[in-house]
Amino acid sequence: MSLFRGRLRWGRRSGLALPLLLLALPALTVACRAEPAPDASGGLPFVQREVDLRDHVLSWTDGFDPDGDYSPPDAAARDRLARGVDLVLDGRPGEAAGPLGDAGFRVTRLTDSATGHKYDEIAAAGRGDAQHWGRLYLHAGATPRWSVQVPHPVADRDTERLGVRLLESGRAGALVVAGSHRQAGSDGAADVAHREDSVFHTIVLQLQERGVPGLQLHGFASGGEGRPYDAVLSTGRGQRALPELTALADRLGAEGVRVCRGWAARCPLEGTGNVQGRAAQRQHVAFVHLELDRELRRPGGRHADEVRHALGELLSGWAGA
Repeated sequence: MSLFRGRLRWGRRSGLALPLLLLALPALTVACRAEPAPDASGGLPFVQREVDLRDHVLSWTDGFDPDGDYSPPDAAARDRLARGVDLVLDGRPGEAAGPLGDAGFRVTRLTDSATGHKYDEIAAAGRGDAQHWGRLYLHAGATPRWSVQVPHPVADRDTERLGVRLLESGRAGALVVAGSHRQAGSDGAADVAHREDSVFHTIVLQLQERGVPGLQLHGFASGGEGRPYDAVLSTGRGQRALPELTALADRLGAEGVRVCRGWAARCPLEGTGNVQGRAAQRQHVAFVHLELDRELRRPGGRHADEVRHALGELLSGWAGA
């Protein structure tokens, strides 16, 4: 205190130092305010980008090759990723930077140039093995109430496009996309719907542990001779129905889509071997396994718009809209 008073007395004697100090204070305040603000967790600021979300995701998946490289992450990388995703879901992305970075990932805040909506992307930070492992997209600032899962992008053509469209049209959701063609690597290593040692499965588990229901998109080729259905709906649990699944089947049927109901009939492609479906059963979380004919998936295809709107209603119901 005596030192401060001594400086004040010196300022009065000189008639110069104190006025100069007062003039400098506004500039110092502006300089302080110009520093980047940390996020709410106290960590580093977000990396931020403006992109066309649809083009951003589809330009990434367009490079997937059935002959491409793929090696699954080891248990340590999956554990680090799980901790990072959990922190992001808790609204603490600054704290997530460490474990995500150790796993080869980072968080980026994306602003969609087409809509102005904001999304948080968890994706590979470099060009190592992690670039083949998958991504998570979240509506920024919202607790996810549903997830759309795309385990076979490109291989099940246009499921990745439908997944992005559903994310764009909804709110409080998540989109999980596998990072490679299902035939990449060797011995089915990249078929993440049937493997537990994947980033895709790790992310889905983190969502399921929070009670987040999931819609998993699959596709089959058009033109089956005498096939009496266009879509197969199931829970992946045999003869078990969900009220919202029955309502979805009724809605699709009213639009002219022929639906095989896995809980009421013997259907192919019910997903009973799907590891995310089995995990959902253990967690007592809703899981919808949906197989769609090519026409129902492709833009402009027969009943494609009706299918997308019906699925949007399912997600809105999960979100409590």
